[in-house]
Amino acid sequence: MYAVVKIKNQQFRVTPDAKVQVPLMDSEVGSTLTFDEVLMFADGDDVKVGTPTVEGASVAAEVLSHGRSRKIVVFKKKRRKNYRRKNGHRQQYTEIKITGING
Repeated sequence: MYAVVKIKNQQFRVTPDAKVQVPLMDSEVGSTLTFDEVLMFADGDDVKVGTPTVEGASVAAEVLSHGRSRKIVVFKKKRRKNYRRKNGHRQQYTEIKITGING
């Protein structure tokens, strides 16, 4: 059983008891969330594709932690022009655990 759910304008394929890192959300650690924008739901051979969402389907999740991912180095250079810029970026995320998928 799995579902494709839309969380903060990104699509994630989730299964029960899976841990997923999603963009930072304003939720307390330990709180429960419900996502209603399920784009696809599959249970064995029974596959439901929404137009655009599956009616009556939802995904329940629990917030585990907040954090920052690994550093991404952004380096710009123009040859022979003495132009070099080095920047770094760490994206913030929320780690959630999928507790249930209701189809």
